[in-house]
Amino acid sequence: MFRTILVANRGEIALRVIRACRELGIRSVAVYSRADADSAHVRAADEAVCVGPAAPARSYLHIPNIVGAALKTGADAVHPGYGFLSENPDFARVCAEEGLAFIGPPPDVMAALGDKSSARRLIGAAGLPLLPGTVEPVASAEEAAAVADRIGYPVILKAVAGGGGRGITVVRDPADLPRALRTTRADAQALFRDPSVYLERYLEGARHIEVQVVCDDHGNAVHLGERDCSVQRRNQKLVEESPSPAVDDALRERIGQEAVRACREVGYRGVGTMEFLLDAEGRHWFMEMNTRIQVEHPVTEMVTDIDLVAEQIRVAAGAPLSFAQDDVRLRGHAIECRINAEDPDRGFAPAPGRLDRFEPPGGPWVRVDTHCVAGSEVPPYYDSMIAKVIVWGEDRDAAADRMRRALEEFRAEGPGTRTTLGFHLRLIDHAEFRRGRVTTDFLARHTV
Repeated sequence: MFRTILVANRGEIALRVIRACRELGIRSVAVYSRADADSAHVRAADEAVCVGPAAPARSYLHIPNIVGAALKTGADAVHPGYGFLSENPDFARVCAEEGLAFIGPPPDVMAALGDKSSARRLIGAAGLPLLPGTVEPVASAEEAAAVADRIGYPVILKAVAGGGGRGITVVRDPADLPRALRTTRADAQALFRDPSVYLERYLEGARHIEVQVVCDDHGNAVHLGERDCSVQRRNQKLVEESPSPAVDDALRERIGQEAVRACREVGYRGVGTMEFLLDAEGRHWFMEMNTRIQVEHPVTEMVTDIDLVAEQIRVAAGAPLSFAQDDVRLRGHAIECRINAEDPDRGFAPAPGRLDRFEPPGGPWVRVDTHCVAGSEVPPYYDSMIAKVIVWGEDRDAAADRMRRALEEFRAEGPGTRTTLGFHLRLIDHAEFRRGRVTTDFLARHTV
């Protein structure tokens, strides 16, 4: 087992990893920007190192500073959390070159799956269903038009190096395709330094379903059921739940085994998430794979009683999985709401500021993952999430009722700061949400 882990992240995920280290008897090192000097993860760690100013490019994304902090503090492993450098194969390679274990998949596997075009090729070769479209990047507007005419509109253009719901354009009219291709390529270059774009059929009214997988270096690979992440704004998730109200036992077993088989074939190791779209006919289609711990991992933990972060650390240290597929049992229902410092009335625009009042909910089967307390400053430089509220119930209705109660208790207020608490309360009581009739275009079709 590792002696010291440097946590290359901030906020609630850094605090989550530090707590897992504490329970495993591992010393933890936090890194922080000058804007986060008073953050909870800095206080919780055994040691903390400032890695630069507020700008992420000069702190949390600055590989020399992060690796230097790890070497300086005697760390033998680095946990990247999610976001920032968590899916950067160059970072994983530098860690390996410096003798640091990277808590994630091998760099070459991460690179292959992080490239959306390469991932489609690999996963398709493993026998998983792919939406009609291109596997390789689109070479020209003429090629894009020919493919779109063949598979039918609407189509979606996606940045090969994309992520986080960015670098995506839906095209419904053939006349708009050349301009959309130019714009998406320019966005991809600006966001990801790679203008490559691929094209596939766009599914109207689809569900976003993802399968949690865990693999070790001993040939063991398991899935832990699925999560439904269909409530989204700008292709970014707001609510996640497990199990999905649209997935029955037969489909769960099928997509779970497909995800496990694909992971084995590509040599995956660690915790990962295979993402699918589920169409109106109940057919599932591979979308992408995330090679890290997910923001929404707590809903899986709540229904399986498995500590995913601890398992991730143990696997990275060379241990075999502590459970087999037959040991995984889904129990009850869990829902997670992401509480963001955003203004839903202004298109979910960021609303940073000081939280003069911060009183998270409690009670039976309510979990709150947060790094905030009363007086915390929500800086404008990073993701706007200030907390995740996760609840468990014996069934979906019970979980939704408990979530309403938890959200009603939550107080997060400050001058100029707005949050998504009110939005989530309205959503939980929305008749269509209660019926489980949620798709990725839910917010486009309904007023919440």
